[in-house]
Amino acid sequence: MRKDLHEINRLAWNEATRAHNSHKADQARFLREGGSTLFPEELELLGDVRGRSLLHLQCNAGQDTLSLAARGARVTGVDISDEAIAFARQLSAESGIPGTFHRADVYDWLEEAAARGERFDLVFSSYGAIVWLSDLRTWADGIARVLVPGGRFVLVEFHPFLAMLDEQGRQIVGDYGGGQHLAFESGIGDYVAWAGEALAPSGYVEGVRDFVNPHPGHEFNWGLGEVVTALLDAGLRLEALREYPFSNGFPAFDGTVHIGGGRFAPAEGRPRMPLMFGLSARREG
Repeated sequence: MRKDLHEINRLAWNEATRAHNSHKADQARFLREGGSTLFPEELELLGDVRGRSLLHLQCNAGQDTLSLAARGARVTGVDISDEAIAFARQLSAESGIPGTFHRADVYDWLEEAAARGERFDLVFSSYGAIVWLSDLRTWADGIARVLVPGGRFVLVEFHPFLAMLDEQGRQIVGDYGGGQHLAFESGIGDYVAWAGEALAPSGYVEGVRDFVNPHPGHEFNWGLGEVVTALLDAGLRLEALREYPFSNGFPAFDGTVHIGGGRFAPAEGRPRMPLMFGLSARREG
């Protein structure tokens, strides 16, 4: 586990989160009026969340977490970014949608929550979460320990195949999986500015221009099989595994086009390829 690199990423996420939220119009009003930042893929895998206790790991600034709370879940969000958690708490207060948010490294929080005896019906994570994990097995074990018997973990994530491609999505330029460490001086970028309205359903505004993150970033490249195997080894039973030929809210490379509903896919004439995956895994009693 590389907690030293997690801390560097925390600084980068603090900067990036401010830029991301600068592009989103009144988010509290959007949520108050029944708006949601969720996509059909996570809703299908999560199912009915009414009355369920739900832990959202790497929840970022809480928009998805509170969208799930609005559907009747009792939500707890955890994220390493100070800026993200401060915003999530403010958004909860201003929208009137209840949610509990904790600023912590996910590994520390899972260990402490398990020791406290906290348990959840659902644990959820999505969209650009796995690449920040330096130790898959400890992560999966932590999830299993905080699920109630019969509880489920749901993940919707960008496909690790994307990490192998160049910026045009045409050539293989990287290795696959293995948890390889990828350092980049540019840090987390302003992907909300790239995606535009697809990631700003409350309304897109110009906000921060030409954002440059002053902190580097550190990612870890895990394969799909490694993610699934870590969950199986932690004692969870795989119930569903999906692959999708589009990405939600993320133009993965030059040459992807918006196909509606906040989804991006390769332009017509390009091969179909897996751009996202989703899974559901259950802790048996």
